[in-house]
Amino acid sequence: MIRDICKDETFLAQKAEPATPDDIPVANDLLETLQHHKDGCVGMAVNMIGVNKRIIAFDNDGTYMVMFNPEIIKKAEPYDAEEGCLSLAGTRPAKRWRSIKVRWQNEKFQERVKTFTGWTVQIIQHEIDHCEGVII
Repeated sequence: MIRDICKDETFLAQKAEPATPDDIPVANDLLETLQHHKDGCVGMAVNMIGVNKRIIAFDNDGTYMVMFNPEIIKKAEPYDAEEGCLSLAGTRPAKRWRSIKVRWQNEKFQERVKTFTGWTVQIIQHEIDHCEGVII
């Protein structure tokens, strides 16, 4: 189900609760909402559709990916970026890393770890910021 985009900064500033297998239906809604907005959006966190859980979805080099309970466990090579967001007006500066190692759970809640680089790494960092309640 395509959901409305949350623009309430008070809600978006909350740290997300851990996701559980019961949250798989909302992850599916997140993915469908992201695909609906694909012309202007490459990633979303589930709080952007009004649910305070630690779930993100993003375009991973042409294939959509969902992460439950993602966390950055290693980062390297900082740089300054400017980003936009469907939930927030305009663009804003952000400090990002060129390489990150992320630990997360897949849709079967199996733990995964992978190092990301390139454009995808910036998307993941933006969405994990949403999970942390960080408003860039």
